[in-house]
This record gives sequence, structure tokens and C-alpha cells, in this order.
Amino acid sequence: MAATFETDVSSSFPYTLYRAKVLGLEMAYVDTQPGKANDIPTALFLHGNPTSSYLWRNVIPHVSPIMRCVAPDLIGMGQSSKPGNMPYRFTDHYTFLSTFINTVIPSGPVLLVVQDWGSALGLHWAYQQAELSSASPARVLGIALMEFVRPFPSWAEAALPAEMEKAFKGFRDPLIGRKVIIRQNAFVEQFHPQGQLRSMTDEEREYLGRPYLDPQSREPIWMWTNQVPIEGRPSDVYDIATRYHDWLLQCEVPKLLLWATPGILVKPEQAQWYLENLKNVEGVDLGAGLHFLMEDHPKAMGQAIAAWAKKIVQVEE
Repeated sequence: MAATFETDVSSSFPYTLYRAKVLGLEMAYVDTQPGKANDIPTALFLHGNPTSSYLWRNVIPHVSPIMRCVAPDLIGMGQSSKPGNMPYRFTDHYTFLSTFINTVIPSGPVLLVVQDWGSALGLHWAYQQAELSSASPARVLGIALMEFVRPFPSWAEAALPAEMEKAFKGFRDPLIGRKVIIRQNAFVEQFHPQGQLRSMTDEEREYLGRPYLDPQSREPIWMWTNQVPIEGRPSDVYDIATRYHDWLLQCEVPKLLLWATPGILVKPEQAQWYLENLKNVEGVDLGAGLHFLMEDHPKAMGQAIAAWAKKIVQVEE
């Protein structure tokens, strides 16, 4: 196997976080071209659990010379508002994200760069745009995806590592899940670092842990673990994931699939299946990696996305 991970990964976050009013609350976000015309091509970077826009800090610099880059912190996560009375189900996050997009990127083509729950939210949004595109030009310029959420008919088909499967089954029990995630903060302090090969620096741990210092702030993290669409549950999320996954397999939107070995949600054999069954897709094998591939291979990932995006933007022009 090639070099396991990049060794010159920066811990610093070089971006200003702007704030957008969304449904009476605030969502923090990176915007590399604030105040520019809204109809220019925009790359929208969407994170998952338990991360934030910080996840993309070393990928965005490769893409920003080509197009505007926007990366929000999902509601209840990162530096965004953390309302204590929100269930933080998938549909809650989607309501806030779709409103955020309408506010910050109200028009123009969007290139999605998505991972983990950011993939579920982004693909659902892309599918919704496709449903509306008969009356107006489609907004989805392309989709770069990695370690993405899709409907899993069974735990066996999810093919999670044995210890992870046991943990996620336990998280669905409120007594166990709330103890481990809310009270003990284990998802942030233990599970998250285990999703990458490279050891986290103290600065990274501090930045990633800062939004979740009190137990109440960890509610979104626990709820996300209960939203994974497996064995038909939760039924609404499973139905949404089935629809966007069916659309993903048949649509002609340009796609870039990035994966690593062994991976967590997308293993090499699964990546190969998608390369054979998706339309208009390119693939990039990043080498060794687990779940947070951008923490181990940010330069390779950023360069691959930039090269792919440049071709798409040129075609569109």
C-alpha cells in the first residue's frame, strides 16, 4: 500500500466564519467570495457528524481559485446556533440547510462536495433540485462524494467493522446512547479520532471539541447516530435515502467518487461497484484511509476535486 497519509496537514483554520440568519437562528459558514454575484458557480462543502466546516480547511484552498467555496456548520454543530428545544432529526437539519442555501446561494450552479451526513443532506437537496428542474435550469453542477450515507437494507450490508456495529446498535438504546455520547462525550473524544489514520493534534482536538463542552450541546451528535438508515428505520430517513440513492444511480450529473482502504462506509469493493453502476462518474483511490479521508489526504483530495471541477466549469462555460 502507498504512503498511509500526508504528513504536512495543517491544524489551523484560515477562514473567517460569517453568520447567516436562518429561520430565526444563525448558521456559521465559510465563504471565499462574500458579496460576489450569486449566479457564479459555487462549491458547497457539507460536513457530517460530529464535525464542522473545519473539516474542509485543507481542501478548500485547492478549489477556491476555480470557484466560490461555501462551507456551513450545520445547525447545532460547530459555531452555528444550538437551540435546546430542537429534536435534531435529519428533517430538521435539512430544513435549516435548504433555507441556508436559499439565503446564501439563492441562484447559480452548485457543485456539491459531501461526506457522511453531509452527503445525505446534499444528495437529498440535489434530488429535490432535479425534481424542480423541469421548470428551470438544474442547479446541480456536479457531485463529489466520499464515505457517503445511503440506505442499508441490513447491518450485514452496511458492513461496518464489528466493534463499530456493536457501538451504533447500542447508541440506538437511549439509556446506552445518551450515557456514552451525552454524558461521557465519547463520540467526540474517542470515536471521532478513530475515524482517521493520522493522530489528531492538540489544536485539532481543541477546535473540534469546543462546540460540545456541555452535555446539552451533544444532543445533535447522539441524534445523528439514531438517524442512520438501516433495516428500514427510521422510516422517513430510509425513504428519503432510497429516493436520492435511486436518483443518484440514474442521473447524468457529473460525479467524482473518492475512496480509501479499508474505508468505513465505502470500501474498495463498494467503490468499484459504484464506478460500474453510476453514470458520468470518475474515481480517485486516495490510498489508505478510514472515514475522515480529508484529514489524511487533504492535498490529494483537494487537487483531485479541483481538476475535476475545472473540467466541469469549462464545459458549462
